[in-house]
Order: sequence, then C-alpha cells, then structure tokens
Amino acid sequence: MSDFKRIKDWADDEKPREKLNKLGRNTLSNSELLAILISTGTSKKSAMDLAREMLNKVDNDLSEMAKWEVKDYCKIDGIGMAKAVTIIAALELSARRMNNTGKELKPITGSFDAYERMRYTLESLGHEEFWMLTLNRSNCVINSYKISEGGITSTVVDQRRIFKVAIEDKSTGIILFHNHPSGNKKPSDADNALTRKLKEGGKLLDINVLDHIIVASSGYYSYADEGLL
Repeated sequence: MSDFKRIKDWADDEKPREKLNKLGRNTLSNSELLAILISTGTSKKSAMDLAREMLNKVDNDLSEMAKWEVKDYCKIDGIGMAKAVTIIAALELSARRMNNTGKELKPITGSFDAYERMRYTLESLGHEEFWMLTLNRSNCVINSYKISEGGITSTVVDQRRIFKVAIEDKSTGIILFHNHPSGNKKPSDADNALTRKLKEGGKLLDINVLDHIIVASSGYYSYADEGLL
C-alpha cells in the first residue's frame, strides 16, 4: 500500500501555508516555499514532492532554477504552464527586489557595489545581455538600461546608444555590464576591444567609463580592478 499523503491530510503544523502563517516565512525551507507556489500536486505526488524533485535537479541552487524557462519546468510530471509561470514570476520578483533596495541612494564606491547592483539581473540568464548604469557626480546611480540582448555566446553593442543615453541622463560616469552564461568570467578578446573603444569614446564626450563588469555564476570580473580602465 502506498504511504503517499496529500498535504491537506498532513498535521497543521507540517503544512507549508499554515506553518508560514503561524511561525513566519523564515522558518520554511526552500521546498516548503516552492510547494506553496506549486499549490497542488497530482494523484501520486504532493506539491512538496514536486518541489523537492525540482530542487534536486538543480542541487538546491535557486540561481540555477532561475535560469529555467517554462519548458524546463514542464519536463517534470505534474508541472504545467500555469505552475511554471507562477514560479518564474516569483523568482523574477525576488531578483527585482534585490536590485531595488535603495542602492541608487548610495554612491557606488567600487566594483563590488556595482556587481551587487546588477548581479541578480544578469547572473541567472541563459543568454548574453549588455547593461549600463548612469551615474551622477557623486557616483550615485541615475538609471539602469539594457543596451542589447544576444545569444548564448555574444551580443551586439551599439556604442552610439550607450553615449546617447548617458548624455540624456546628464551623467558624468557610466558602468558597463554584460554576462557570460558559460560561467567563465574571463573576458574575451572581443570584450577587451569593446572596452577600449568605449573608454576612448567616453573621453571625447567627457563621460568616464568607470568600469566594465562581467557577471558570471562563478563571480565577476572588473576591468577597473584589473587596472585596465
């Protein structure tokens, strides 16, 4: 006889929703939080079983799960499009929260500050994107902009758009970002050539290219830290 039990048949202090309500969100495990989003299971698996199955596939690494598309979630029996988009939306909200914690009120004082400002936007992507921050004279962030989006290994960057946006924001400095979906944070020859080109273009317009940061799952690479700007 199967020992499978639906969550609604569990004791109240074991049910994820009731546990959160009574004890607080911080008491729940990743699988319990995910089970709340999944909401319902199947005839053979509870929402908690489905959550654990998902997490096992990514070694409990939510950053890896954040890279999944709808089709990846739907490979798990019991997960359809509605459940998949619910989870994707929750992870996206989490990333946006991490990128919007009042940091624009604080000056960027180094590469780590800049990396923290953009890592949650870039590190989980399965394709390359190029972004920039515009900064004022106090090195506080004015705005963030996605400049381009490409494939797995590259993205085309139009330097005219970069400086057009910087001029419109009346910024005195910019920080450039792009990601490497491979996880390798080492810059390519094309990355180096683009950085030199943008640095020289900034000089002509009196706009400082303060850094170019490559974001990867293994961390980040800063041109400024390496003395290349």
